[in-house]
Parts: sequence; C-alpha cells; structure tokens
Amino acid sequence: MHALTCPICNGLSGYANRECPFCGTPVGVHLPSRSLVVASEDGIEIEGRRWVRCSNRHSTGCNWMTPAELDDDILGLGSRCFAGSLVRGRPDADDTIALEKLRPASLDLRLLVYQLVDLGLPVEPYWRTDGGLAFDLLSSQTLGHPVTIGHANGVITIDLAETQDAYRERLRVNLGEPYRTMLGHFRHEVGHYYQHILVETGDGADRYLDTCRELFGDERAGYADAIERHYKFGAQADWRKSYISEYATMHPWEDFAECFAHYLHITGTIDTARESGLMLRADQVRFSMDRDLVPLESYADQPIERLLYDWKWLSTMFNRVNAAMGRRPLYPFDIPRPVVRKLGFVHKVIRESASRNTTGGLLIGPAPGR
Repeated sequence: MHALTCPICNGLSGYANRECPFCGTPVGVHLPSRSLVVASEDGIEIEGRRWVRCSNRHSTGCNWMTPAELDDDILGLGSRCFAGSLVRGRPDADDTIALEKLRPASLDLRLLVYQLVDLGLPVEPYWRTDGGLAFDLLSSQTLGHPVTIGHANGVITIDLAETQDAYRERLRVNLGEPYRTMLGHFRHEVGHYYQHILVETGDGADRYLDTCRELFGDERAGYADAIERHYKFGAQADWRKSYISEYATMHPWEDFAECFAHYLHITGTIDTARESGLMLRADQVRFSMDRDLVPLESYADQPIERLLYDWKWLSTMFNRVNAAMGRRPLYPFDIPRPVVRKLGFVHKVIRESASRNTTGGLLIGPAPGR
C-alpha cells in the first residue's frame, strides 16, 4: 500500500489519520491521485473539480474526500466518499454497539477499495449498475441472529462482530485457520465478485472460463453439497500439494477467492515494503540468496514467478521479524506449484482487466438516464 504523506510537511501520515501527526494539517485521501490533500472545511479544488470531506468523517472516522457536486437528491448518498457510497446496509442509528464496530470495518473497506482502484480493477457501484459492488456491514451480536459472511450478486456481507479480536481469534482457532482478519474477509469475498464479473460472464467467459475450470475445477458443482461435505469430512490429507489453504478445497469458487485474496495480500505487502525503501542485499544477509531483492514499482509486465520469487524472500524476512517479537508468522502459507499457476491466472485476469479499464469506477455521479 502506498505511503501517504502530508501535502504540507511530507510527513508519513498513514491511512486512518484525519490530521497530519507532525504538523496538524487536516488531510484527506484523494482517490484518483492516490494521495493526501489538505482537507479544509471549505474543501479543495483539484484540476477544476471541488472536493470536500466525506460526510462519514466523524461517524466512522473516514478521511477520504468526495466530489462536491455529488447529487444526493438523485442518489441518496449525501457527501459520502466513493468507498462509503458502496455501503448498502449498516447498523441502525440507535445500535451504538454495532456502530462502534463499524469504524474499524470501514477502514478495512477503504483499504480494500484503494487497492482495487490502484490495481486498475473496475469498481462499479451498485447504485449505478444492477449487480454492482455493494457492502452490507451488519453485526450478528446486535441483530440477534447469525450474519453469514459471503457474496451474492455483487453484495458482500460482513459480520461486524469479527472486528473484535477475541471473537475473531476464537473462530480462527475453532476452524483451524492460520490466518483470519477483517481485511482478509473483504479481500476473499471481493474475489467472488471479480470471478463472476471478469471470468464467468461477459467476454470473460470466452476469454478465461475454460482455463479457470481447468485450474480451479468446475464451479457448477453443487455448492451446498460441497459445504456440507467439507465441514463433515474436512479436506483431503494431501491438500497442501495443490491448494493455498484448507478452505480453498471446499469448492472451486472458494479456491479462486482464496487465491484472489492472497494475490491482494502479496501485492499489497510488497508495495508497502517498496514504498518504505526496503530491499534485501545478498552480500549482507546471513543466508544464501542468489541476488539482491529490490521490489518493483509494478509487476504488471512481469511473470507471476518474478512476483512470487520476491515474495518468498520478503515473507521469509517478515516471518523472522514476527518470530523475534514472539508473534505468529506474518504469512503462514506455502505456495506449491499448482497454486503458482492459479495465482498466475489471477495475475493475468487482473492485469488484462486493468489494461481494458479506463475509469476504475471512479466517476461518481448518477447512473446514465437517471
């Protein structure tokens, strides 16, 4: 993820700050430029367009900017930022417990949307297109019934209860998972969305579907039966030879979504390392490396093997750092050769989609004809 710096003092501000921690300047994320701008109360003009603070600035701590001319009478969005406009369902105004959990979940959503746009993926909102991307952020703890995390027809549902570390960690242990985070949920579920719109429908079906089925399996296999079988019998004993995680063995859809999420994990972390100036010098490490490792600004024109080679050494370093702090590995996964091919397919779909996508879904305004 990019290192967001203050437009006044160039200090590292971070993704959640609404004020620069060094000079106190009010700042906001300008998504088209992927940068921080001065977020004055009156807004700021950028290339002939006026941008104002997101209306969720106080309720969820949002530090994004949004176009001032957004027609809230037509869309009913108020002056919500682009990421905020994707939230279709949220807790009631009097559900203070759930609203408290909405704040950290909203930050993870903004991190997700920022990365999707930065990768050049289309982010078509539900309020502009039927089946467009939407998020229902609900809490099982206050609704009184389970909230199933999942995706259906563009709508991603997230259980806000999982923002609580103890609650989420209990589920992680009970399910035998090595990794479970809110950002991971967002990345996994959006993988289902992109498999549907980029691979299974439109020209993607002609372009990618046969290869997808060859690598991941036939997605037409009964999903309900697959879930029942998985939770009754578990994964096959040798699943690590062909899958990135045990959950990926459940159904071809889950295999794709897991690989998509891992692609976002990997690219986001490598980008963060690069923007922090991190590199590994072969003549200074105390183990054998065949060359220096300098993360690239973009791997778009590189084969997946180059991306994963760099990731192998970076994740090894990050895992050692975590061990030095008495924590679990940052990336507790192995990537066998069949998964390399699956990640290569995800890499191809994303990069080719980015080359065809010109707006990234950033034109916030009424749907055509409204």
